[in-house]
Amino acid sequence: MTEFSDLGLSPATLAAVAETGYTTATPIQASAIPVALAGRDVLGIAQTGTGKTAAFTLPLIDKLAAGRARARMPRALVIAPTRELADQVAASFEKYSKGQKLTWALLIGGVSFTDQELKLDRGVDVLIATPGRLLDHFERGKLLLTGVQIMVVDEADRMLDMGFIPDIERIFKLTPPKKQTLFFSATMPPEITRLTKQFLNDPTRIEAARPATTAETITQNIVRLPTADPKAKRTALRALIGRDDVKNGIVFCNRKSEVDIVAKSLKKHGLDAAPIHGDLDQSTRMRTLEAFRKGELKLLCASDVAARGLDIPDVSHVFNYDVPHHADDYVHRIGRTGRAGRSGQAFMIVTPVDSKNLDKVLKLTGKAPEEITLEGIDWASIKDEPRSGGRGARERGGGRGRDRDRGDRDRGGRERDRALREPRPPREEPAASAAPAPEPAEAAAPSPERSRRPRRDAPAERPARTDRPARPDRTEPARAAERPRREPDEDRDGVRGFGGDTPAFLMRPTPRARDD
Repeated sequence: MTEFSDLGLSPATLAAVAETGYTTATPIQASAIPVALAGRDVLGIAQTGTGKTAAFTLPLIDKLAAGRARARMPRALVIAPTRELADQVAASFEKYSKGQKLTWALLIGGVSFTDQELKLDRGVDVLIATPGRLLDHFERGKLLLTGVQIMVVDEADRMLDMGFIPDIERIFKLTPPKKQTLFFSATMPPEITRLTKQFLNDPTRIEAARPATTAETITQNIVRLPTADPKAKRTALRALIGRDDVKNGIVFCNRKSEVDIVAKSLKKHGLDAAPIHGDLDQSTRMRTLEAFRKGELKLLCASDVAARGLDIPDVSHVFNYDVPHHADDYVHRIGRTGRAGRSGQAFMIVTPVDSKNLDKVLKLTGKAPEEITLEGIDWASIKDEPRSGGRGARERGGGRGRDRDRGDRDRGGRERDRALREPRPPREEPAASAAPAPEPAEAAAPSPERSRRPRRDAPAERPARTDRPARPDRTEPARAAERPRREPDEDRDGVRGFGGDTPAFLMRPTPRARDD
């Protein structure tokens, strides 16, 4: 075991570490800190929960202790894939930099740009950011990366999964080529290997454990269900929670929508649970995570946004409600328990449709989890009810929202079609509003000319005007005879569009070109 005092850290940094209660360094810390203090690039590969955050935070603080921050030009840059992980790095930097005049800023989404810009204008030594928000500030002209002396990329394989590799390549190109780079990842897929070869300068490769291995302190279990029905899975989850002495636990789901459903189901059955995923606003995510850290929340239902890098020291249980699509995610999920030498329990619910994903997990970890059986549950009788508004609801004639409205409109259309096909009975006018009987045909003889149909709102009889003499009745031939006749055009060769009058300038002869 290596003591922190043997790694070459300054007395101020050692005092801050001692305040946290740590005296012995983990393997990744013992190997990476001396190399980073020497100014060399580091490629660190270690499983989650081994202390990678302190492995780059402590040497970063020591190397920046001498120097001065400049406005909009950070001296060190730390890139993290998620807001929660970036916030955790910021908390570690604040904790370990006590007693030293170093400033830092956290650039993550879901927070006001104005507050972040004010910190950048004052100048910061360390900038901790997610890739998207960092590039947003750069494109606004609020940030320059030409003064970066040390760059840290944390959880690089998670960057790959989230599609941030193009952003990371762009950020590397915006920073000076002569800088120290500390690159940490739990796995090394080919894309990450290509990135390290392109941007790292002869790095020291440090492997604290075989990539994608699970900690020996974690007991892994699986529960096989005969059905993939969601209600059966929720029943199995509650049985597992009630089976063990769960101090606190994280329930992982593959989809964000499933996270909300599982959290609501647990709360409905009297369990203290809350969801956390990427669709929630940042303030809600931070409050939920802080309540879980403090022990005010027992169960945290999460998507993979919380699977990587979150340092919650004492998590007793991890439940995989869904078998992850990527085997690497399983390693990171269960790595939330069994941290810092503590023991932990990991459970995975497996249904018949999860066979392929399960095979990938077993092949990657190289371990066969212990299979446990939940007694006293009749799985055949458990069946989830179709959700309202779905296909089942429409088949029953119910449902809500858009489907129900469409059904009402369809029924209304059929009623209208039926009414148009059937003969309508004659309409009877009420006696009070009966119109006066029409005059006999002899009394109101129609005019020889074509008569117009009167408007419905027009009066029945218009009074005749007496201020002008009556016009004699004229027929159409008589009116045609009175119209002036149009004489035929005499000038057939005139310019069209001007009638019979041709402008004088158009009648001038065209001069011929002289032959000189």
